[in-house]
Amino acid sequence: MQPRFQQGFHPVFCTIVPPHLLDKLSQSDDPVLAGRARRTLQSDAARRTRRHMTTVARPTAAPEPDDDRSAKPDRTLYDCRHGTDLPGTKVRAEGEDPTSDASVNRAYAGLGATFELLLSAYGRRSIDGHGLPLIGSVHYDEKYNNAFFDGEQMVFGDGDGEIFLDFTVAIDVIAHELTHGLTQYTANLSYYGQSGALNESVSDVFGSLVKQHSLGQTAAQADWLIGEGLLAPGVQGVALRSMKAPGTAYDDDVLGKDPQPASMDDYVHTGDDNGGVHLNSGIPNRAFYLLATALGGSSWERAGQLWFDVLTGGELAVDADFAAFARLTVAAARNRFGDGDEVEAVLKAWSEVGVPTS
Repeated sequence: MQPRFQQGFHPVFCTIVPPHLLDKLSQSDDPVLAGRARRTLQSDAARRTRRHMTTVARPTAAPEPDDDRSAKPDRTLYDCRHGTDLPGTKVRAEGEDPTSDASVNRAYAGLGATFELLLSAYGRRSIDGHGLPLIGSVHYDEKYNNAFFDGEQMVFGDGDGEIFLDFTVAIDVIAHELTHGLTQYTANLSYYGQSGALNESVSDVFGSLVKQHSLGQTAAQADWLIGEGLLAPGVQGVALRSMKAPGTAYDDDVLGKDPQPASMDDYVHTGDDNGGVHLNSGIPNRAFYLLATALGGSSWERAGQLWFDVLTGGELAVDADFAAFARLTVAAARNRFGDGDEVEAVLKAWSEVGVPTS
């Protein structure tokens, strides 16, 4: 079934580091750290405002998956040279040799790995299904503590070196942000409340799947961390988020403690961060982890296929809540695999995090 798009479609400005974490940093006793966090928040707010004011044409629905698995990505990388004008100076095009800039090469590889998973696992040619060119800009701004997808391209900061390292170091961060584009071209989930948390969770899911696929890992071998390696030495934490154990990714004097809930019992009701989209995403994240590890093997095959089916199937409303998404995953499991282990595993995963499926 062709995915449907709603009137008034426009891309959403999505960042990997949530506002609540940057806000915590902005309150640091260290004026340097606090100042960098405030500048990042201000920069994000300004760009988010510009994005909302930009009218973008509603995209056409993607065609049925292409059987040609030999399709190649079309990547272009730019260097902002610590400025904020996008895209910056072109430094590497598709098929060109690696440059002397590790950030450029990592971004190029991460975009390619995301393209490869979508094509080889799901037969989808790029995030729009039509072979959309993938654009990335590195070295954005001075000590910018974030990475984002602005509806048109990927952008990576270098981090400040004290809390965050270069945002191209984690392949799942690259894939997470690019998956916001996949969601934009398919279900177009509204970026608020539970639909926004689903939007964030889908990006974490496919971010993790790209990492696992690139490393050849099974569900049991994966670390299920988002942004592992991104925190600077000395920061008490392992990543930005844990899909396996939401709320345990970091516990640091400066960053505070990871506030993600792992079940509906601890659902966070807030007006901040678009209704807690980066917080409550921990609930569907854990459901996916439970499903993938219960099924075993390569997570992108059965578990990932079900999430992809729901995202691209055309039945997911833009304002869907967790329960609606869960019900569709059950239906997808039954449609694809029949009544068997997959359906039982999906039902159990959602039950464990307190999301009803009926």
